Amino acid sequence: MDGFTLERMRFPLKLTFAVVMALFIGFHFNLETPRWAVMTAGIVAGGTAFAAGGDPFSGALRHRGLLRIIGTFIGCIAALVIMISTIRAPALMLMLCCLWAGICVWLSSLIKVENSYALGLAGYTALIIIVSVDAQPNGSVLLAPQFAIERCSEIVIGIVCAIVADLLFSPRSIKNNIDREIDSLLVDHYKLLQLCIAHADKEDVDKSWADLVRRTNALNGMRNLLMMESARWKNVNRRLVALHTLSLKLITQAAETFLIQNSRPEYLPPQYKVLFEKPVNSVSDVHKRMKLMRRVITASSSKQTPITVASWVGNATRYLLLLKGIHSNSRISGTEEAILDGEVVIKAKSAESRHAIINGIRTFVATAAGSLFWLYTGWTSGSGCMVMLAVITALAMRMPNPLMMAKDFLYGMAVAIPLGGIYFMFILPATQQSLLLLLIAIGALAFVAGIFIQRRQLGTLGAFIGTLNILVLDNPMTFQIHTFIDGALGQCIGAFVATMVILLIRDTSKARIARTLLNRFMYAAVSAMTTNQARRNENHLPALYQQLFMLLNMFPGDIDKYRLALTLIIGHQRLRNADIPINAELSAFHKQLRYTADRVIAAHSDDKRRYYFQRLLREFDEYQEKLVAYDAPTTVTEPVKRLADMLNKYQNTLISV
Repeated sequence: MDGFTLERMRFPLKLTFAVVMALFIGFHFNLETPRWAVMTAGIVAGGTAFAAGGDPFSGALRHRGLLRIIGTFIGCIAALVIMISTIRAPALMLMLCCLWAGICVWLSSLIKVENSYALGLAGYTALIIIVSVDAQPNGSVLLAPQFAIERCSEIVIGIVCAIVADLLFSPRSIKNNIDREIDSLLVDHYKLLQLCIAHADKEDVDKSWADLVRRTNALNGMRNLLMMESARWKNVNRRLVALHTLSLKLITQAAETFLIQNSRPEYLPPQYKVLFEKPVNSVSDVHKRMKLMRRVITASSSKQTPITVASWVGNATRYLLLLKGIHSNSRISGTEEAILDGEVVIKAKSAESRHAIINGIRTFVATAAGSLFWLYTGWTSGSGCMVMLAVITALAMRMPNPLMMAKDFLYGMAVAIPLGGIYFMFILPATQQSLLLLLIAIGALAFVAGIFIQRRQLGTLGAFIGTLNILVLDNPMTFQIHTFIDGALGQCIGAFVATMVILLIRDTSKARIARTLLNRFMYAAVSAMTTNQARRNENHLPALYQQLFMLLNMFPGDIDKYRLALTLIIGHQRLRNADIPINAELSAFHKQLRYTADRVIAAHSDDKRRYYFQRLLREFDEYQEKLVAYDAPTTVTEPVKRLADMLNKYQNTLISV
């Protein structure tokens, strides 16, 4: 077990300070329900660290706090609108609120993961306000604005406390990690090219490029965190955007070099194989090899130089140029500007539409069932159960593994009951004469929880938040045992029901998403066959690799899918740069090919999809004949033939995954 160094202790101290500060402000200024401020500080600081697997980098916590503020305000407004519109129909009011929560979860599943938190929060905030008003003995719509204002103000206080704690306890800048990663990434790119030129074992090549895809995607995530940190990194951000594309191009060109040698072993002249035999261990080694390669390429004729190697060397040279600027954060030079403005980056469309609908249905079904049961029975623990149902289903659905997060809450609630019971019955009553003792008691809980949260111990975050919730840190504090039991039972049953809903309403969209992604790779390769210069300047590579990364996460052991997807991406890049003859007949045929490929994606039945795919294969045969008739060069006919053969070979996979 590793020792608790100062680095490891920083986050527990940060979490403790945030929670204690929120608690102190809540009681010092006599807030009605200071537990909202305390829980917000714990959720913002603890949730960010749990997701990061340690002390989060500077900026991540502030970004999450801002999203929480936005989501809270949207949810409060929605709650007021729903209540004012349906005050005379309580059942309809709750059903509309459940529908709102489901819609928010559905929409949050279609946007970027880092921004989905705000929509998920907006969904369950409205439900919490309405449930809190209905749970009052003299519940009235007049209380809704009061609850909304209190919740917003206390949440803002909790977020400010978390941000202050983050600033005081030396937030880690991610810049040093980025500097190390871009150096290491270039060295590993060179090693991948060495494997591909040597035509090494296929499994070794697969492992190397898959690792580089993951790291390149992670680098893009680090860039987002850097921009959350400070605006002074805007030049670094622009360079990292271009570097991300260059990294993907290096992967693609190295893999294409390997792929071509499968059918043409003579593709690489012997001197190039010799040039890439020498090992490299640092960026300076790669820099020296690039100087040598540029001299060799300049001295050789274009026919003797393999096009993929020449392209790789050119992109690696650009990578080195941007790398220096990232390290120094200097002004962007004219040469760099030409690299940065060279292409228009196209963003990927979501392939998770069905998955998003299932997420929304899960949230609606769970909260609606809880609402109807609560209304029918008048169960005193119903409000706590409803809140837990809304929180878990809203936050868990956007996770890669929703069931695992639901289990985290379920296990955490099981721990929260005895732990909360000890605090509620013995520790907190003894602190009522001194605010300092209360702060020490809650601070000790936060410190111990912080140690386990940064280790991503399953159940820890749920136990910490669940304990804070059932302690009922109101002002003034009361210690009625039935209130504690109601809260504890409601939380546990809510967590259990949410887990059951996730288990019973299964997400069957996995195969559909895989087929959609593979067909999009196919469409990208087909649409690259164009003579339209504006279309050729569009950079689809980041979007394609983002979808490939999704495929890697969904099917971690299916190497055949990765190879097919990567081969289609290679085909897209090669055809995008191919010298296709410019004439009206070929341009019209390109439109026809794109239309047919689009019909394959849009088809709702296997029969219709198969019909359009067979039509696409026939059109490819006709297109190849036209290329021969117009004397297209080998650099065009070869990748077109390779793409047609691959579509024919993998048609069953592309039609019915």
